[in-house]
Amino acid sequence: MAAPDLRAELDSLLLQLLRDLEELEAKRAALNARVEEGWLSLSKARYAMGAKSVGPLQYAPRMDPQVCVCTSETQNGLQKFRVVRASAQTPEEVGPRETGLRRRKGFTRTPEPEPSPVPQDPLNWFGILVPHSLRQAQASFREGLQLAADMASLQIRISWGRSQLRGLQDTLKQLESGAAWPMARGR
Repeated sequence: MAAPDLRAELDSLLLQLLRDLEELEAKRAALNARVEEGWLSLSKARYAMGAKSVGPLQYAPRMDPQVCVCTSETQNGLQKFRVVRASAQTPEEVGPRETGLRRRKGFTRTPEPEPSPVPQDPLNWFGILVPHSLRQAQASFREGLQLAADMASLQIRISWGRSQLRGLQDTLKQLESGAAWPMARGR
């Protein structure tokens, strides 16, 4: 590859890296704002409902995740993180629930209570009529979670861009030193 082409590629990669860094800084500021907003809304809810009405004593005994973080690979081999809602059944759970034979008639068992197909809203742990500030806190923390996944993907892309930039710089140095060597010998 010629030195001017390499320099042009180096410039475009550096510009992309700077755009990614700027985007990362903006997402960090947004994440900090969402988390701050969430904690402020949570404290408003504690004030409205009472300090003992919003706390760890109201948590459900069995907590199911509302969202999951999934990774996927992009076309250039980088990982991308996504936040997806937790589904009722994962692909491993699909299929028959019992592996043995079933008795059709006769002895009947009392059916075991199955887990709820849709994860419950955690706001219901604190009562049916919760203050609006508690809903705002939940929304802020959800947005913050999405921003955190975006930031993780962006940081992977930035580290890949930095390694590509270093590689191009090394190649350019070798090209320039190789071009300078015959000139120095010719004298």
